[in-house]
Amino acid sequence: MIIGIVAIAKNYAIGKDGKLPWHYSADLKHFKATTMGGALVMGSNTYRSIGKPLPGRLNIVLSRSAQIDTASDLIFLRSEKEAIDLTKFLNCDLFVIGGAKTFAEFTDHVDAWIVTHVPVEVADADVFMPTDFLDGFESVENRDIGESLVVETLRRAT
Repeated sequence: MIIGIVAIAKNYAIGKDGKLPWHYSADLKHFKATTMGGALVMGSNTYRSIGKPLPGRLNIVLSRSAQIDTASDLIFLRSEKEAIDLTKFLNCDLFVIGGAKTFAEFTDHVDAWIVTHVPVEVADADVFMPTDFLDGFESVENRDIGESLVVETLRRAT
């Protein structure tokens, strides 16, 4: 299954100056627990902002330039098509973790979204999710994870 996982502010902000515009330990713990053992696909800017492969997960970085890294849990691919093709060989879910361009590239392939609703507006954010990104999805669960954060799980409507 291909799952988009994102934390969004009330105004759909997801980033500021190449980073998350907030810090909630509850969301970081939720992200780790949810994605552990899975595969993560991200754009090169997101990978640079994290700074290293996230342990316990296969890290797939989309980059138009060929790159080689010696980390055993890191793969560089050139396109979302290559990542989609790779899912045939994975024994786990593929989590799309950002940034905005990567989310947009996978829009038609995402089977489910896991959205952390952050109870703030980030007036000076510079990266946003489109307001219609959940069109065609149905909410199946809402869960309070603490720190005033609610995680909503949505599945593609059939």
